[in-house]
Amino acid sequence: MELEDRIINHFHNSMDVSANTIEQYTPLIAHASEILLHSLASEKKILCVGNGGSAALAQHFSTLLLSRFRTERPGLPALCLSADGCTLSAVIEDINFSDVYSKQISALGQPGDVLLMTTTHGKSSSLVQAIQAAHHREMIVILLNGGDGGDVTALLRPDEVEICIPSNDSILIHNTQLLVLHCLCDLIDYQLFGAP
Repeated sequence: MELEDRIINHFHNSMDVSANTIEQYTPLIAHASEILLHSLASEKKILCVGNGGSAALAQHFSTLLLSRFRTERPGLPALCLSADGCTLSAVIEDINFSDVYSKQISALGQPGDVLLMTTTHGKSSSLVQAIQAAHHREMIVILLNGGDGGDVTALLRPDEVEICIPSNDSILIHNTQLLVLHCLCDLIDYQLFGAP
C-alpha cells in the first residue's frame, strides 16, 4: 500500500497546485495567449528559453507551435534557443553561461517578437540577461515562473505577463507549467483557426 499511497500523494499534490494556479492566473493565461496571437498575426516570432527541465518545456512548446498541437495546421514561427547544443556550447566556452541566451536574442530578436521563458525559480543570470536583451530588442516577455519569482520578476515591464506557479517544488511547478503551455497552444489554435 505504501507505493500506491505515494502515487496518490503525487497526483493530489499536482492537482492542488494546478487548482491554485487556475484560480489565480486564468485571466493572465488568456492574456498571454492574446499577446502570442498578436505577435504571430503580425508575422513575428516566439523565442523560447529555459534551463534544465525548463529548457525541455520550452522546446516542447516551440515544437507544438512549429508542428501541430491537436489538429493539422500551418506551422507557426517559434524557436527554442536552448535546443541548439552547438550554439550553446560555443557561447559558454567563448564567453560565459550568463550570455547563452542574450547573445542569441540580440542576434535573432526583432521588435514585436515574444520571449517565452520557463523557470522554476527565476534566479539564473542567463535568464536575467535574456530578459534584458529582449527589452533592448523591443520584444515582450511572457514568464512562466515558480516559487517567489526570483530575480527575473523585478525586470518585467507592466505590459508583460508572469504566471508564477504557487509552489516551491520544481517537479510540481513543471507539471503545472506544462499544462499552462498546452492551454496556450490550444488558445492560439482556437483564436487563429477556430475550434477543432
